[in-house]
Amino acid sequence: MDFNYEVKTNKNFSTAVEDLNKSLSENNFGVLWELNFKDKLQEKGLDFHQNVKVLEVCNPKQAKEVLDLHIEAGYFLPCKMVVYEKENSVFMGMMRPTSMMSLFGKTELLSIAQQVETVLKKALDEAM
Repeated sequence: MDFNYEVKTNKNFSTAVEDLNKSLSENNFGVLWELNFKDKLQEKGLDFHQNVKVLEVCNPKQAKEVLDLHIEAGYFLPCKMVVYEKENSVFMGMMRPTSMMSLFGKTELLSIAQQVETVLKKALDEAM
């Protein structure tokens, strides 16, 4: 099983991030936090020129379900989505929630992870 799901888009970086944010919202996921590594590393005086933006996203109802079942699942929450530039292309992707939650070996967590993964893949595909 692949640990991630990724799509390539023809959009520029800023538009891809904006469209992903919109698609996530339309699919009942909120963006809790964003970090662009290029900006942060340059702020720290390091020479880095590729845009790599991490979005931490959450559906509160599903997060509560997961935490109620297995509090240690909090190590994997919120879900992370990434938009990055590589070789003049823009990619968007995520760690598959099913690959992360499978580490616990609990069927009930995998069921919720599959639901989350389906919605997040849909959001990525719609943002392409």
